[in-house]
Amino acid sequence: MTDIEKLYPNYDMTVWLRTCEEEVNEPLEGKTTGVIPSWIQGALLRNGPGCNKIGPYQYEHVFDGLALIHRFAIKDGKATYQCRFLRSETYKKNMTAKRIVMTEFGTRAVPDPCRTIFDRISSIFNFTLEKTDNAGVSVYPFGDQIYALTEVPVLYKIDPVSLETLGKETLADSLVVNHTAHPHIMPNGDVYNVGMNAVKGDIRHVIVKFSHSEKGNMFETAEIVCGARPRWKYNPAYMHSFGITENYFVIMEQPLVISLLSHLRRYIISVPVDSTLVSYPEYETNIILLNRETGEEKRYSTDTIFFMHMINCFEEDGKVKVDLCSYKDSNILKSMYTSAIKNMQSNPEYGQWCQSRPKRIEIPLDAPSLSKVKTHLIADVGVEAPMINYKLCNGKPYRYFYGIGLDIDSIYAGSIIKVDTHSGAVSYWKDTKSYPSEPVFIANPDAQDEDDGILLSAVLWGDNDRAITLVVLNAKNLEEIARTDFITPSQTTKCFHGWFLPDQVK
Repeated sequence: MTDIEKLYPNYDMTVWLRTCEEEVNEPLEGKTTGVIPSWIQGALLRNGPGCNKIGPYQYEHVFDGLALIHRFAIKDGKATYQCRFLRSETYKKNMTAKRIVMTEFGTRAVPDPCRTIFDRISSIFNFTLEKTDNAGVSVYPFGDQIYALTEVPVLYKIDPVSLETLGKETLADSLVVNHTAHPHIMPNGDVYNVGMNAVKGDIRHVIVKFSHSEKGNMFETAEIVCGARPRWKYNPAYMHSFGITENYFVIMEQPLVISLLSHLRRYIISVPVDSTLVSYPEYETNIILLNRETGEEKRYSTDTIFFMHMINCFEEDGKVKVDLCSYKDSNILKSMYTSAIKNMQSNPEYGQWCQSRPKRIEIPLDAPSLSKVKTHLIADVGVEAPMINYKLCNGKPYRYFYGIGLDIDSIYAGSIIKVDTHSGAVSYWKDTKSYPSEPVFIANPDAQDEDDGILLSAVLWGDNDRAITLVVLNAKNLEEIARTDFITPSQTTKCFHGWFLPDQVK
């Protein structure tokens, strides 16, 4: 199909279907053009699906590919690249069997040809569910340790230099069903996340605190600090992220829910996780504010919003303001199926499935609980994977955020975007056939302004599947300062999220 015949000639989602066949364990030297600022010293770690096909078997959803950790080390104006697969139990089992043996979000395990019909019948009466531990979404620090995680309650510790898998932590004692892939790291090192927990027989959204300590294991002291009942007892909301302000935890109950009855069915029939998700677009979205000191709950409603990522939450002018990348329905998940990606260029609905808009919800703190609150558009631009000056602005009033262009039917598809939340002004960086990752903000050590710093983004290219580039942009105007190009021994793959670790280069 020629570009003229394509419905979306400016974007090709098949970059998500690439598979890395050869790890890069020794740092790979790249070719740098421009000048990387001398004050950038550290490592950018990224996480995402690196293996989307095992033998003849292909994963059926972007979320399912085996986790591959990427590392861009920056020192003295030069950059190197490495990548290594996370040695999860899922990875080991798949590689040994040379097939997909663990059921994932959208992929059902390939049946074991050695199992007899009697084995399969007897397994129906064995009420245990072998879950994937493929932690392939994000990377976060817990104290001075680095962990790869996803929405299942298993985190893998990784060496931030060699990328070796060092061990795992299982949170099943404090979290069940799921937790978000985006915990919040506090200035004092404490970590908060939202999960599901059974409290006296009731399923609840719970806030879990991992207290920072110079000694000891943060996971051993994890505690539930507060929680709230879901609006639908047996259908808690699916959430990929949550918010935090100076005084509140912010939980969004979108009308995309996890059916617990369907989840129980998975103990009998091995079906993908997505079979437990149910969308109710006729219902409004709820917002829960939990007081960080008292645990007191206030609940509000707003127009129907679906979302994956919050941008920021903060308190200002007597209101809690919640900024997020919104969708009109849950079809963004549908757009990431392998079959949908392969057929996108002939699907006139595909562009709408991917269309997001940054919106702000404003909740007056003096409004009574159960009030309906207003939502307004921040900027008329399709954007996802939002990033702010996290250290300075997380949970506080802010002005700017950055992301990647998601309007695949526009000329800005595959761009890096800056949004001014005060004026709605939008800036862009784009190159020919570029596919950037989430831009990570690093503040200038002498910064006077919120946006005084640089953005780092790992960029793939549509015309070369063995090329990856670390792009360095001025965060004020998105002008390119430098780039380092790498040629890898096999296909380079897309990643979801990452974290910059200053002074981690040895």
